[in-house]
Amino acid sequence: MYKLLVIVASTRQGRSGRAVAEWALEQARAHAKFDPELVDLAEVNLPLFDEPAHPRLRQYQHDHTRRWSAIVDRADAFLVVTPEYDHGPPASILNALQYLVHEWACKAMGFVTYGGVSGGTRAQSAIKQTAVVLKMMPMVEAVNVPFFAQYIDDTTGAFDPGEVQAKSAHVMLDELLRWTGALATLRPRKSSG
Repeated sequence: MYKLLVIVASTRQGRSGRAVAEWALEQARAHAKFDPELVDLAEVNLPLFDEPAHPRLRQYQHDHTRRWSAIVDRADAFLVVTPEYDHGPPASILNALQYLVHEWACKAMGFVTYGGVSGGTRAQSAIKQTAVVLKMMPMVEAVNVPFFAQYIDDTTGAFDPGEVQAKSAHVMLDELLRWTGALATLRPRKSSG
């Protein structure tokens, strides 16, 4: 079963991203064709890119980079859960992407985006540009949630955008699975011991 990292992109205090990501994680579990794992960039806590050598060289000097490299390297695919800030993604996700090169290559990336009227689609478009340069395959199918705050329960804090978004998640995960399998043939095989 392919390892899917569900990445919480927002790191700011008071964020709703964790609730949205928990919903996305549950969608991936219900899909039952990936081994999903939640990775919160607030917990990863990467500083602004600070490695002296270019990431393509894999000469990491900092423990935080080596830890991040190991997390990304073990994944077969990614599901980025991101808000939109000022018509773009949070700096945290672009920073996380730019820390590495080889670990991202030949892997598929799906999206659950949220925001106001655009539902995070402009953030998604900006991330895709970086993902393509890192030799990733970003999915066209996505879950975009406009005016997302209406779907957060005031009492529990749980996020549930409804059946239409759940169906969109299933379609996106099917496509993500298809591309993950195809791209796996392009990656070097990991030794089993």
